[in-house]
Amino acid sequence: MSVKRLPAGSLSLLVLIALAIVGMVLNETGQLEALKGLALRLTTPLQARLATLTSSLSDLTQAARDLRELRQRNEELEAENARLTIENVRLEEDRAENERLRALLNFTQVNPDYDYKGAEVRARVIGRDPTNFQSYLIIDVGSEQGIARRMPVVTDRGLVGRISEVGPNWSKVLLIVDPSSSVSALIQTTRATGTVRGQIGGSLLMDLIPQKDAVHRGNIVLTSGMGSNFPKGLVIGQVVEVHQRDIEMFQRATVRPTVDFDRLEVVLSITNFQPLLIETPEAEATTEP
Repeated sequence: MSVKRLPAGSLSLLVLIALAIVGMVLNETGQLEALKGLALRLTTPLQARLATLTSSLSDLTQAARDLRELRQRNEELEAENARLTIENVRLEEDRAENERLRALLNFTQVNPDYDYKGAEVRARVIGRDPTNFQSYLIIDVGSEQGIARRMPVVTDRGLVGRISEVGPNWSKVLLIVDPSSSVSALIQTTRATGTVRGQIGGSLLMDLIPQKDAVHRGNIVLTSGMGSNFPKGLVIGQVVEVHQRDIEMFQRATVRPTVDFDRLEVVLSITNFQPLLIETPEAEATTEP
């Protein structure tokens, strides 16, 4: 005897009808509520864990979003800080340059008798060749800008040196602290005269000062204009030590330059001063490159 298999759809319908009948019977007998309570007791912990997990995932997602935003903001602030730092450096350089140019302008106004040509210092060279020690500057103006040999070079702080070599758009400035440099000078207060010579190491020595003349520490030393190698009245430096011995014909003084040669950036060349070309030992020493 064969048994007919019911179709899958009919079987599902019979199951649903059976479940409905069981539910109605349980509801009529009051047992359905008990099953609901049991189901709630079984599923409540799972629901609580699912809620906690969902909340944690939401917090984690928000934290990750906040961290990305914080990193982005931090990068923006770092970039802004770098920009402001560069801007401050630029403003400080502009301020310092304006002060230097203002000081030079003031110097030209206080000394209106000469014509000046401004120049930037491109290099400071201290070296030794086979013949002598040399200390000089390279500036960015030359014959094309009207610069010629022997022109004095100054700043607002005093005498720098003189042009010793000229190219088309550059010049070499022999510094007064070079051992081959020699400048006729006088003490501002007592008018005692002498000759200021450069020393190895960057100092100056004023010698050939008559014994009868008074020289004291703190005295200001100026160019005397004697020999017409430099204009008169340019500041050279300040006496820091006096060397005097009664048995000698002359006294000497160590002079500290007022110009800071290590920090020179802009200088002025006096273009209309005509030095007197006299071939003397002092002149030869002064004009030596």
